[in-house]
Amino acid sequence: MEVTILMGAFSVLLLIGTPVAFALGAAALVTVLYMDLPAVVVFQQLSSGMNVFSMLAIPFFIFAGDLMLRGRIADRLVGLAAAMVGHMRGGLGQVNIIAATLFGGVSGSAVADASAVGGVMIPQMVKRGYARDYAVNVTANAALIDLLIPPSHNMILYVIAAGGVLSVADLFTAGIIPGLLLMVALMVAAWLVAVRRGYPRETFPGWWVLCRLAFGALPGLMLIVIIFAGVRSGIFTATESACVAVLYALLVTILVYRSLDVAGFRDAVLGAVRTTGMVMLIIGTATAFGWLMALLQVPAATVTLMQGITENPILTLLLINVILLLLGTFMDMAPLIMIGTPIFLPVVKALGMDPVQFGIVMILNLGIGLITPPVGPVLFVACAVGKISMWEATKTSLPFYLAGVVVLLLVTYVPALSLWLPRLFH
Repeated sequence: MEVTILMGAFSVLLLIGTPVAFALGAAALVTVLYMDLPAVVVFQQLSSGMNVFSMLAIPFFIFAGDLMLRGRIADRLVGLAAAMVGHMRGGLGQVNIIAATLFGGVSGSAVADASAVGGVMIPQMVKRGYARDYAVNVTANAALIDLLIPPSHNMILYVIAAGGVLSVADLFTAGIIPGLLLMVALMVAAWLVAVRRGYPRETFPGWWVLCRLAFGALPGLMLIVIIFAGVRSGIFTATESACVAVLYALLVTILVYRSLDVAGFRDAVLGAVRTTGMVMLIIGTATAFGWLMALLQVPAATVTLMQGITENPILTLLLINVILLLLGTFMDMAPLIMIGTPIFLPVVKALGMDPVQFGIVMILNLGIGLITPPVGPVLFVACAVGKISMWEATKTSLPFYLAGVVVLLLVTYVPALSLWLPRLFH
């Protein structure tokens, strides 16, 4: 009965439009009161969920990404990408994907990518004859690469949800090959659609221009190298690397590029505070919700249920992916990581899947949910920039969506794609 009340209250609150954080907290509170436990337990769990030292990395990575966004780093990355791949068929679509990959290394936020790179690329694409739905779909799907390319604060959330026993450096490393694989799959999909629609090529500017643009973008791109090399080598922890990222972002945007003014700095601070507040509240309420699920033995019951449905590892992993995809259509990534990890991680570990591999599977899976209606926040941002409805974009999104699903299945069933690189560094 307690599980029914917990899940029922949460589902009803979501259906009537209650924000996810409040739905999680209210459902936990109602269940605790029904169980005749003191209400203060919920608030203790909420506080303990946010009071984790490694959680400090999240606001700093968010702040670093905001500084890079306000400092117009995206413009330089788009220019470099245009010189690299603009001469391909449907060149601006390819530029969009490469720019998103480069921006992912300095941001780690899919929504920020859709806003920053989309704000630069979508108007240019429309101006040069590309359909708005094509421009929006390329932008929204390419933004998912940011979730896999380090640094990604969602990987830190997964490590915390998994009990803090995993290495953030391993997660950062594990996401690189799947991220690049997703980039290639989306480039192929964008090229096929461009060929079918007859979109133009751009002129190759020459090697001298390419080298000049690469040199100009190098200070921003060095952030990826500093964070990855520092965390991987053990020079600093993930939390310390986030602080280094902020200092480096300030150095590059103020002293090197001179593109961040006082107003931009203020907007970056306010944006980071708002985003951090939302993320931390979700983490706190999701912790209380997850504690109740553990108390009510929901993870153990889930393992038993899935073993009763099928003992075939391939089908079990497919079932987990379907469940996560469905949940991702109406819930944001952060709460699903905090809630879903304790439920499904024991299942996949029983099947012999490495927790690091499952982390990449979960992040990519839930990322696809960010571009899937009815919620789809990343798709919503891209549509707002492109000035079309989500329905118009969704009607022609199948080639890009399939590219993401194919990569998801490959990462799920081919462990080496996410585990080879971390093992290489050990």
